[in-house]
Amino acid sequence: MPEPPEDADPSQGRLDSTTLHTMGSRAGSHPLVESWQFHPNSLSPRHLELQLDSNAYPADVEDARLEVHWFVTDDYYLHYIETRGDEHYQCRWDRHPKTDAPRTHFHPPPDAGAAEESSLGPHHLDVLFTVLDWVSERVRRLHGHDGDE
Repeated sequence: MPEPPEDADPSQGRLDSTTLHTMGSRAGSHPLVESWQFHPNSLSPRHLELQLDSNAYPADVEDARLEVHWFVTDDYYLHYIETRGDEHYQCRWDRHPKTDAPRTHFHPPPDAGAAEESSLGPHHLDVLFTVLDWVSERVRRLHGHDGDE
């Protein structure tokens, strides 16, 4: 299983449970989101997990999910993970201070590589639905629509 980001900064503060709950509730309206829940639980959440509809993906994708960490400081990271056997295709959208990258940055697939600038803003629902639009486009590409994988 992929590890949490190494560059996650403890100064980001505590998780914003209210915002995470809002994000989970609103994500449920997206056609790719099958379910959402807090991990390990709602009393002591470490992240919000959006389980994506495995039927939307090609058969070799066994699992797809989005792990959301949103902090009271409005810093965040959203980690997209596809699983195929022991292999993971992953990327991450982050907003936090980072010495060698812009505050808002993206770690591109297939392995959440070196950070590059991101145009995402600080509003939780804008970030959520922009990322879900990216995931929808990813699914279309996996099915051979709109370009390459």
